[in-house]
Amino acid sequence: MSFKKLDFPNRQGQKLSARLELPVDEKPQAYSIFAHCFTCSKNLKAVVHTSRALTMRGIAVLRFDFTGLGESEGEFAQTTFATNVTDIVDAADYLKENFESPKLLIGHSLGGAAVIQTAKLIPSCKAVAAIAAPADPSDLGRMLISSDEEIRTRGEGEVNIAGRAFRIKKEFLEELDKVKMEDTIRNLNLPLLVLHSSADRVVSIRNAEKIFSTARHPKGFVSMDGADHLLTDGKHGRYAGKVIAAWAGEFLGLEQESPKEVDLNDNRVRVKIGKTGYQTEIIANRHRLLADEPIPAGGSDTGPSPYDYLVAALGACTSMTVRMYADRKKWPVEEVIVRLKHSKIHAEDCRDCETKEGRLDRIDLVIDPSGPLTEEQRQKLLEIAGKCPVHRTLKSEIDIKSELAASPSKG
Repeated sequence: MSFKKLDFPNRQGQKLSARLELPVDEKPQAYSIFAHCFTCSKNLKAVVHTSRALTMRGIAVLRFDFTGLGESEGEFAQTTFATNVTDIVDAADYLKENFESPKLLIGHSLGGAAVIQTAKLIPSCKAVAAIAAPADPSDLGRMLISSDEEIRTRGEGEVNIAGRAFRIKKEFLEELDKVKMEDTIRNLNLPLLVLHSSADRVVSIRNAEKIFSTARHPKGFVSMDGADHLLTDGKHGRYAGKVIAAWAGEFLGLEQESPKEVDLNDNRVRVKIGKTGYQTEIIANRHRLLADEPIPAGGSDTGPSPYDYLVAALGACTSMTVRMYADRKKWPVEEVIVRLKHSKIHAEDCRDCETKEGRLDRIDLVIDPSGPLTEEQRQKLLEIAGKCPVHRTLKSEIDIKSELAASPSKG
């Protein structure tokens, strides 16, 4: 994915730190906003993984730190649920003025409640997704803030949440008490997707049941089995992003996956890797893919490795070539399975290779055409398989011309 580091002013003039995640071609089909959980930040794993899964499907995501949190200016003790709502509206205004108005709002935990409250204030919003959101924000406040009564009595106090100290004022708690979530949900009049886990020990799944039962159609519910409240395991955040993108596509007017004419004279593949890890986004024509390294090699195993793609290309080309030949000959080939494995071998172990020293690459390829074929036909298909264009490319001399871009990429 591509990204831009940004900041935008809230209505108090304080700078809120943000990151705009973009598809690798930087041509999103829609823009969205992600509101993080209470006292969290835009860099929480759940936010990052969900955002990246959305960009893989062409949806740009603006994730930002609420006032007084993360890298944003302001004092957290002066904020309330209402300021969270206005921060989201300010983020939407920024997108409208500088990019495109957001069509999708996504929120996690208290951020989920905030986007539900905010949706009607953003005219461009077409759909809302709430992850592990409380049906009653005041309940979440009482669960997370053990010194609730003390703060109400003294006017303010310091609380420790996930090992970090925050100052909370009674106004924050009093405002949570006033939030009328039930009325807002019932009158949302927008598509709402609720995602929750029965394993959530912070906000119980009963909250999701209440939100879903209160909401009017169109609405959806997704059970995120095994996920904790913060979606600590990256697979849950990625799953959430994939589901949200698939669900929201119809409401956002995203292009359907249908065949389009491709300019074969400009068939450049674009590949981009981020600051950390090995997850790499690939755009080949209109197709979006992921590459990664296995976990033992330091990757996250979110996609095939580069060598997997290499042998997959050979396998795909081989099967297509065999299919084309069989169709032309009208042979009864029902399916073609190609199994491949890449390895390194000692040159001396290859009798037919020109290289006689050191190590070289070997690809073991097994072709399995099924159908009522004669042995002669099967042997002919094996011969034809070796004529596939990718096979010829790999066996021929390849000239790879590398150069630096004319100017460094921005963002």
